[in-house]
Amino acid sequence: MELRHLRYFVAVAEEQNVSRAAKRLHISQPPLSRQIRDLEGEIGIALFERSAKAVRLTPAGGIFLLEARAVLQRTDDALAFTRAVARRKRSEVRVGHLASPAAELLPRALRAFQRTNPGVSVDLCMMSTQDMLRALRSGSLDVALLGYVSPEDFQGLSVEELGVYPFRVAAHKKHRFARLREVAMSEVARQPIIAFSRQGYPDYHVLLAKLVLPYTRTLNIVEEYESVPSLIAAVEAGRGVSIVNQSMSRIAGERVVLRPLKPAPEPALFVLAYRKEGVTATIGAFVAAARKAKLR
Repeated sequence: MELRHLRYFVAVAEEQNVSRAAKRLHISQPPLSRQIRDLEGEIGIALFERSAKAVRLTPAGGIFLLEARAVLQRTDDALAFTRAVARRKRSEVRVGHLASPAAELLPRALRAFQRTNPGVSVDLCMMSTQDMLRALRSGSLDVALLGYVSPEDFQGLSVEELGVYPFRVAAHKKHRFARLREVAMSEVARQPIIAFSRQGYPDYHVLLAKLVLPYTRTLNIVEEYESVPSLIAAVEAGRGVSIVNQSMSRIAGERVVLRPLKPAPEPALFVLAYRKEGVTATIGAFVAAARKAKLR
């Protein structure tokens, strides 16, 4: 099966007539009919119901039409992207980020990038870790600022360390933790916990289990949220405590209190990730700017 088979099939399906499809494709009718029969023979399924004046999609043909269109669109997108890279005409870099690095690392990187590339726009998108990894591999993101999960998650990507933040327990201002200089993890384990969503941040739940389960049989997670503002609001309302990294203080301000944990967990590592292939001058310039933003 070749791309031309898909293009021929889509044209016949949309025109519902082989003659009109042949005219649209600038080929004669007999070769087009033969190509469609060859396609049906190769996949072993009838894609059309034929009559004297028209052809109509079978149920299987309707499904195949959706998939064929998606393949052709992805091919067109890949060609357009490749040509743009080759001609260095892209004037935008697409950056995914978590809320935490956006509080300190991202502004530094943007300022450094703006100084050397004043005519290039930056498209910023806050996403979950897993969404960023998928977007990097699909090409819908150029670079991402995110927490380091495991080597397996970053296979095929270039990764550069940007800095670390210590973990803290976040609680509302009238919570008894607010009166302590540091909080024992055994005490945190007995509290209702506000967490990021398991679907978007599975690595966060692995971290919670590692930190809390030595002190209790089960994780008492009472609420899960996709975004940092929602998590902070829940903690501020006294619905539970949360384990976050120190950079969260820049986002939460005085709405909640952050206290060190005892024993202190290994700090959170933040990295810059990007695809190894197709690094344009623009993407390279942003990577260089992010290096300058590293925490010292």
